Amino acid sequence: MVNDKIIKVCGMRDGDNIQQLEMLPIDMIGFIFYHKSPRCVFEMPDYMPKNCLRVGVFVNEDKDTIEMYADRFGLHYVQLHGSESPEYCRTLEAHGLKIIKAFPVGDVKDLNSVHLYEPYCRMFIFDTKCEQHGGSGNQFDWSILEAYKGETPFLLSGGINCYSSRALKEFSHPALAGYDINSRFETKPGVKDINRINTFLNDLKE
Repeated sequence: MVNDKIIKVCGMRDGDNIQQLEMLPIDMIGFIFYHKSPRCVFEMPDYMPKNCLRVGVFVNEDKDTIEMYADRFGLHYVQLHGSESPEYCRTLEAHGLKIIKAFPVGDVKDLNSVHLYEPYCRMFIFDTKCEQHGGSGNQFDWSILEAYKGETPFLLSGGINCYSSRALKEFSHPALAGYDINSRFETKPGVKDINRINTFLNDLKE
């Protein structure tokens, strides 16, 4: 953790890149199993995280496929990034999976149904609303989250970059657990700039 905040880096798939990333104070590493994503993982990387929690990202996937990947990749969390229902989350949780549900946020009404998921999810992610289910590289208006009154902790996502540290330190919410970073720290899809992430983390600590 950095300043008591969880740091999640998503969209990883290169073994050497993962190993370098794990030398930083990172808590979670995300693997995307959505075939339309340029960061989709089609085969097991030759190095998998040993110290960070492994998160698998899925979009409207069937339960059997999610359970297969969770077992094969040793996932600690399953992140649902589509239009999955609370009942769908409940059935996955009943099979022993820890659920993170992502919600695209464009305005206050996008938070209306979030409370229905609280019984079944360990954590939420609030991300920028876009057509491609995340990875837009754009930031949404964080002040919208003032309308979120739930107790389930959340990660802030969407457009966070190496210059965001000051704004992140100024943003507060009682349920804010940490930050989810991805495309703005890449040299190409699926490959992260380790030095850029390290600089960002150091700026967060100052």
